[in-house]
Amino acid sequence: MAHLLTMNGLLQLVAYFLILAIFYIPIGNYMANVFSGKNTVLSPIFKPIEKSIYNLLSINPEKGMNWREYAITLLAFSFAGFVLLYLILLFQGLLPFNPQKFAGLSPHLAFNTAVSFITNTNWQSYGGESTLSYFSQMAGLCTQNFVSAAVGLSVLIALIRGLRGVETSDIGNFWADVTRANLYILLPLSLIVAILLGLSGVIQNFQNYLEITTLEGAKQTIAMGPVASQEAIKMLGTNGGGFFNVNSAHPFENPTPISNFIEVVSILLIPVALCQTYGVMVNDKKQGLAIIAAMVLIFAPLLIFCVTQEQAGNHVLTTLNIDQSVNSLQAGGNMEGKETRFGIVNSALWASATTAASNGSVNAMHDSFTPLGGLVPMVLMMFGEVVFGGVGSGLYGMLHFVIMTVFIAGLMVGRTPEYLGKKIQSYEMKMASLAVLVPSLFVLIGVSIALMTKAGQAGIFNNGAQGFSEVLYAFTSAANNNGSAFAGLGANSPFYNTLLGVCMLAGRYWIIIPTLALAGSLAGKKHIPISAGTLPTHTPLFVGILIGVIILVGVLTYAPSLALGPVVEHLHMIKE
Repeated sequence: MAHLLTMNGLLQLVAYFLILAIFYIPIGNYMANVFSGKNTVLSPIFKPIEKSIYNLLSINPEKGMNWREYAITLLAFSFAGFVLLYLILLFQGLLPFNPQKFAGLSPHLAFNTAVSFITNTNWQSYGGESTLSYFSQMAGLCTQNFVSAAVGLSVLIALIRGLRGVETSDIGNFWADVTRANLYILLPLSLIVAILLGLSGVIQNFQNYLEITTLEGAKQTIAMGPVASQEAIKMLGTNGGGFFNVNSAHPFENPTPISNFIEVVSILLIPVALCQTYGVMVNDKKQGLAIIAAMVLIFAPLLIFCVTQEQAGNHVLTTLNIDQSVNSLQAGGNMEGKETRFGIVNSALWASATTAASNGSVNAMHDSFTPLGGLVPMVLMMFGEVVFGGVGSGLYGMLHFVIMTVFIAGLMVGRTPEYLGKKIQSYEMKMASLAVLVPSLFVLIGVSIALMTKAGQAGIFNNGAQGFSEVLYAFTSAANNNGSAFAGLGANSPFYNTLLGVCMLAGRYWIIIPTLALAGSLAGKKHIPISAGTLPTHTPLFVGILIGVIILVGVLTYAPSLALGPVVEHLHMIKE
């Protein structure tokens, strides 16, 4: 069977990257203007609303904050969001817009879900259509879809201000940043995407669930709900939580190849454009281009590898003939767990994009991918989801690697470690290293606890390497704030809901705090003019070193775990 990418598949991938390239500059420039406080095409509409919000909350948007003030405000804001969402989920049965009369969630599931959505992880240990009311979906989850994405954007902008600031403690105003992110960016883009999805067949209503009689005479319940509006921000905000249990594989969330293309473009739209935003705001567009180049050069080969592995299928099945004929069960590749309306290429593209972007939505069952095909989304998360990454969080995660690369490369060649005119010293390296290593620490500790305890073992439904991969994937997804799952793991238990929730919190806020500390440190530094000893950070050489550092950190951290999971499973498969 051919392992090569087909022409049809290649054209689909080219079209995808072409669309992203078209939107890269205009959306990137627009976001730079928004966060720089400049007027935009939407200012006449949203400026009065923005001022009203500040007046209502007695906020002075021009009053800057130091990094500690910014961090404390952000944490307090997120904690308030957690408490509100937790209470909504816990007392769901008493609240309106609950046509199915769903009861409130158990305390451990409400904790896990509230943590999941405030951290932009959107891990789901439940089936949405059989667990949550319309009120919980809209007022609870959809609200946090906007807010958590805006928080990620705000942290990134604070770090950018730190890089361009000179001998100041001011990294911006959190309230102004989070307000502008929602009003000018997330809200209008979500409105456009929601309309497009509605036109392509995604449902949007408040009807009671439908009871129908099948041709066999059985009764079946068809779930309804306001799906298109949540689907839009789910994608654009790199949230990923599905209205329905099977997420974007459900025909009401993602009915056609057209809706699929709109949604998968939306996943990377803002993360890609933020590289242009970064270049504009630091007054050096080449820096943004260098970062996007590094992202693409990591993402594209892994994506193609995933596609070709799925097109190759499982050779055990391709040589298994039921009647000794030449027909094979996987002649067209591995279609297990995939929707026929999307096919292999779009399923592999989605799996790669959703894990590269910290989105977590799925349109196919990752557990049914081939061992090496399933390794790709796992590896993209293990890189720290800095290859595009979540809205805001992906780019500030990548900037941690950039700072590490500047420091390492500068020392290797005897040049002063500098980045954008700022000396990179031990404090900056400590903060960047902490942000890079904390997620992997919680991944490995979480996996170890799950495998060594009876409570953890009780949720593993598959033996051997596959079961190990499912646990590894779950904690990798949680600690990196992705939210997708390999399936095959009974995660709706007090043990997993609590432990995964802790990993989500660590993967979000133990990264945000060092990032803001880094922003504060950089803002207080003097600007150093470029000299002969300055290492250029926009050249192909630097991009190559940056890619090497990202891959090296990921490989050194996770190679043993990957060897015990997908690699062993692949070896078992090919020896058959």
